[in-house]
Amino acid sequence: FPFVALFSARVLIPFFRRGTITSAYGYLNARFGRSVSYYAAAVFLLIQVVRISSILFLISLIVQSVTGLPFFACLLLAGGITALYTVGGGFDAVIWTDVLQTLTLVTGAGILIGVAAFRTAGGLGQLLEVAWEHGKLSFLRDLNPDTGLLEPLAGGWSLEHKTFLMLLIVGIVQFMNAQFHQTTVQRWCSAKSAKESRRAIAVLGISAIPVWAGFMLVGTVLWAFFRLHPDPRVTEMLTGVRKAEEIVPYFLTRFVPAGWAGLVIAGAMAAAMSSLSSSINAAGMVWVRDIYAPGIARHKSDKHYLVVGFMASAAVSLLMLGGAWLFYSSSIKTLNEISILLANICGGGMLAVFLFGIFTRRGDSRAVWPALIANGVFVVWLVLSHREQAIPYSLPVSLYYSALIGNAVTFVVALLASLIFAAEKRDLTNLTVWDQESTPLV
Repeated sequence: FPFVALFSARVLIPFFRRGTITSAYGYLNARFGRSVSYYAAAVFLLIQVVRISSILFLISLIVQSVTGLPFFACLLLAGGITALYTVGGGFDAVIWTDVLQTLTLVTGAGILIGVAAFRTAGGLGQLLEVAWEHGKLSFLRDLNPDTGLLEPLAGGWSLEHKTFLMLLIVGIVQFMNAQFHQTTVQRWCSAKSAKESRRAIAVLGISAIPVWAGFMLVGTVLWAFFRLHPDPRVTEMLTGVRKAEEIVPYFLTRFVPAGWAGLVIAGAMAAAMSSLSSSINAAGMVWVRDIYAPGIARHKSDKHYLVVGFMASAAVSLLMLGGAWLFYSSSIKTLNEISILLANICGGGMLAVFLFGIFTRRGDSRAVWPALIANGVFVVWLVLSHREQAIPYSLPVSLYYSALIGNAVTFVVALLASLIFAAEKRDLTNLTVWDQESTPLV
């Protein structure tokens, strides 16, 4: 991730800090035309609604398991409050609540680790020793779902199995893809200057790994704790008889004092609210700037677009609440599979489209559309390949690499299509790395 952050600071910031582009999809409009921009914006809205619905569903489950309140009440508690302050306060509310929520979240993680260490005779040292003995702190092991054991990772290239090299490549692709999400771009554009944007990215690049490692450590410490303090209910959670997501709520209700447990729950809700608020705000902005203003109601006042933005954020919030309820009342596994499938089929090649636009001078919408269609066909073929007897010719590629291969397919097809459909001559100033102005960034 630090390398991706460096790439963002040095390569991507110039595309979004010259005062002419306010969204990731505004760039696609300038580079490839309105149809590609509309498609990318619509896919973003769809994926965001599914994503925030699943997050709200999960956090509502935690609140329900701890408080005993009806699920619908927990839904309104977690999602309704977030929607109110996001719609009412706009981006300022998102920024400042995120700051406080981050502090609460980190505090909650620290409490879980501290309580587990306090209730263990040998303290944190003994917990880490147990984790080390069982390979829980290894960077070169992965869980084999068939055996339930941690096994050494291979080190070479493979499209069928996880290897250390492939995990690195997949991680880079995932983090790169996130750099073009509107939730990320709007943060860059909202900073006072390009220098402040780069400073923020630097802080993120430096702090991300230790912060994420800290949260991973929570799970590791709890595993070691229940290894030293066996519990039949936790054994059922770890062996698949019960849901593994129940472990943290169970630890909270059984081992964490009431007041401290409240802070941990607040931390979990803070994590959810932070993700929900930024996504709601970004979705409202994308609807206004990339779909409504250019295609439905042009040349309206800023006040008009602001009101529509509030209404769009409210609509996304209602869809979020409805989606979370649908997760609760339907098959969770099926819905998760559908959401992943939708993201890969519809948006799996968008990273390649952005990179094709930034690093080449070739192509227009006639090159991009065949590439997106090729990505969709590839993902569907790959999914069917993993269903027994679904198709006669299957692909020997793991579903884990669908986005990686899908982006490669998209880029290659776009490049080939650009050779067939020559792009019309147009001004590419500040739209590719080869056509950047030397003027200072704003």
